[in-house]
Amino acid sequence: MTDELKDAALPLYSPARVKDLLARHGLRPTKSLGQNFLIDGNILRAIAEAGGAGPGVSVLEVGPGLGVLTREMAERGAHVTTLEKDQNLRPVLEETLDGLDVNIVWGDALEFDYASVPPGTRVIANLPYYITGPLLSRFMRAPNIVSASVLVQKEVAQRLASQPGDDNYGFLTALAHLYGTVKPVRDVPKGSFIPAPAVTSSVVRLDFDRDRPQPSEAYIRLIDDALHHRRKTLRNNLKMAGHPVERVEEAILAAGLRPDVRAEAVPLAQMRQVADALGVD
Repeated sequence: MTDELKDAALPLYSPARVKDLLARHGLRPTKSLGQNFLIDGNILRAIAEAGGAGPGVSVLEVGPGLGVLTREMAERGAHVTTLEKDQNLRPVLEETLDGLDVNIVWGDALEFDYASVPPGTRVIANLPYYITGPLLSRFMRAPNIVSASVLVQKEVAQRLASQPGDDNYGFLTALAHLYGTVKPVRDVPKGSFIPAPAVTSSVVRLDFDRDRPQPSEAYIRLIDDALHHRRKTLRNNLKMAGHPVERVEEAILAAGLRPDVRAEAVPLAQMRQVADALGVD
């Protein structure tokens, strides 16, 4: 058996197969696009299972890379739409996804209309690290997306799962808990990728409760303003955002908070009271 045939017989995620694909198509991982290709079958299966990829499930993926996770989900019977910006990957994906129920949308994931996906869509993806926050924010706001099971930097996963008062609690944390729940799944070592990233990664699942009243953009903006400058008091952050200081002080007291409380220590229930007192819907 020739070396080429031997490589073709290997699983798509095997290091030898990945290196063969890249070499044959004259490709190298693009650092600016956050391309780190998975080479661990156990991790691939864990992501697909955590996300609920199964027969008839509508799945949205961002950044398919070589199509390794994409193929895993499609072979489980999911209807996969995957977003890819790098046109250089077109011949690779035509090869690795041939014959599968996959719709490839070529373009920037930050410009995609997430409201256009079918109801009940689940996001399952190895997210490009450099746009993780903006993408998660878009998933949360898209009414037809019910969950997002994603591979992200471990630091981001810890931030998402943190609670008010934790050191890494911030706007993305508050937003995730505003829309639903966060469940850490598992850590992923650096050696599970080619090339190996500089940091440990984690799989985390976010479930969005679409039955609860969805927050207004005005309220989301207030939370963003409140948490914009870490280590500053809630009073000062809201004052800097343009709210009259007298009304801010009254709102903080009305919510039963200390005058010098920091925003990252304020539970969402009390943040809602502050917003109500300020007349923010």
